[in-house]
Amino acid sequence: MSEGAIKWPRVSGAWLRSPALTKVFAALAQEGAEARVVGGAVRNALLDRPVRDIDLATTATPDDVMRLAQTAGLAAHPTGIDHGTVTVVADKQPFEVTTLRRDVETDGRHAIVRFTTSWAADAARRDFTMNALYCGPDGTIYDTVGGVDDLRRRHVRFIGDAEARIREDYLRILRFFRFTAEYGNGQLDSSGLAAANKLKEGLTLLSAERLRAEILKLLVAPAAVDVINAMHKSGVLQLVIRTRLEPDRFARLAAIEAGLGEPPDPLTRLAALAVTQPDDAAFLAMQLRLSNAEASRIAVATSADGAVDPDAAETAARAALYKLGPETFSRAARLAWARSAKPENDPRWRALALLPDRWKAPTMPFSGSDVLALGIPPGPNVGKILDAFERWWIANDFPIDAETQSNALKELAHSALS
Repeated sequence: MSEGAIKWPRVSGAWLRSPALTKVFAALAQEGAEARVVGGAVRNALLDRPVRDIDLATTATPDDVMRLAQTAGLAAHPTGIDHGTVTVVADKQPFEVTTLRRDVETDGRHAIVRFTTSWAADAARRDFTMNALYCGPDGTIYDTVGGVDDLRRRHVRFIGDAEARIREDYLRILRFFRFTAEYGNGQLDSSGLAAANKLKEGLTLLSAERLRAEILKLLVAPAAVDVINAMHKSGVLQLVIRTRLEPDRFARLAAIEAGLGEPPDPLTRLAALAVTQPDDAAFLAMQLRLSNAEASRIAVATSADGAVDPDAAETAARAALYKLGPETFSRAARLAWARSAKPENDPRWRALALLPDRWKAPTMPFSGSDVLALGIPPGPNVGKILDAFERWWIANDFPIDAETQSNALKELAHSALS
């Protein structure tokens, strides 16, 4: 143990005993260097949550990490070597291994670092106490910043001075809210909130890609509703999403998803929160660098929510489901439900929203070859006949009898020839 670190009981789990991680630990220890798992893996292990990405910190320099890994027969890639990070691959599993470091200069977006052998200095440059926890190969926890106590209390707290941590990287404002929504006890740390409010204009310096990644994670976090309300009240949210915001509609959607027993969907939640005008979806796509597929899903769902109406006959709902597809129909139904302000247990809206679970839209029974087989010559009439049949088929609630379908197609073809 070093530098006054508090030693806590060990964590354990298959992830810590995995052959791949064991090989990386062994490689880095060949010449007396020390390595520990750091950050999210330790935090999640203490919370009994799944451990996925495993990052390590080490006293070895990046060049030594490369050499030690290769000597042990492991692949090593200098993925972030200017900041001390080498990706070591063992049994096809990548591990980011970063040399202990301290910041010497920051501008709110990037940092210039110097390598160190001080675990306390490395911990002090991190954002929140719960993210500055380390564990050794045997699972022993090392904590120099009070992170374990904060984690036990579900208290998201900046390390040291909150303003200083934010000035090092303004994205930490969003991360403060996102981590509170994901891991917090429902109460925003007062010092962190005050610092975030004071320095919120720094968010305008950040790239759209960095903002997008944080906001989409935040929207689906367990306490997203309360945190989004706090962000809106403070004015932070308006600097990240620059359309007219509807936090109440966002809250209704969250209640609807919970009532349906569904996991939260980030795109539906973003649409509920931030799309009120026809151009909003395109603006969000540009502002947050959404992918073309994400932007399309939001635009189609928000433009289609008028096609779903719980007061209409179910035949109309089936027609809408057929035209939109189950994913878009489901998203549109939930958005329209949230916009209606009806409660999350409204039976008519619930039945409409769950229509894709009990009715699968059929496949169009005919294609161009079927029309040609009736003697229709190739050309635009083939498509017109198919379109006319599809309209008839939908209007008659998708009759499945083959003879009825065939007779309808023949009649439409005959009309086209006459």
